[in-house]
Amino acid sequence: MDRLFEFVVNHYILVSLFVAFLVAILVLESRRGGTKISAQGAVTLINKDEAVVVDIRDRKEFGEGRITGSINIPLNSLKSRANELSKFKDKQIIVADKMGQHSAMAVKQLNAEGYTNVVRLNGGITDWRASNLPLVKK
Repeated sequence: MDRLFEFVVNHYILVSLFVAFLVAILVLESRRGGTKISAQGAVTLINKDEAVVVDIRDRKEFGEGRITGSINIPLNSLKSRANELSKFKDKQIIVADKMGQHSAMAVKQLNAEGYTNVVRLNGGITDWRASNLPLVKK
């Protein structure tokens, strides 16, 4: 540990550049996937702003439980089916997946298609369940 401190003191410019690049990468990666929203924030958007929920899980997982009124467009077909959301271009779109891992990619694809009001559900449907919010099974 003493050697680490000695290295930092002797090579402060190198260490400063490393820290600056690390911070820049973290900021870039956090912004790339769009804004995250909590499950409670999503409920507020759905109730007040009539936000549209796009569930990007596959059909089987979607059938096991979904947010009321959500639209199922699997991630692998999102690019080809993005035009189905054209009537919701002026509304807030919330992208939900299983655990929040793939929703950043979906937000990026939707932004590329011209949708500007897109956020992602932090933690996905797993976080929705953990917050004891209802899911529709049908």
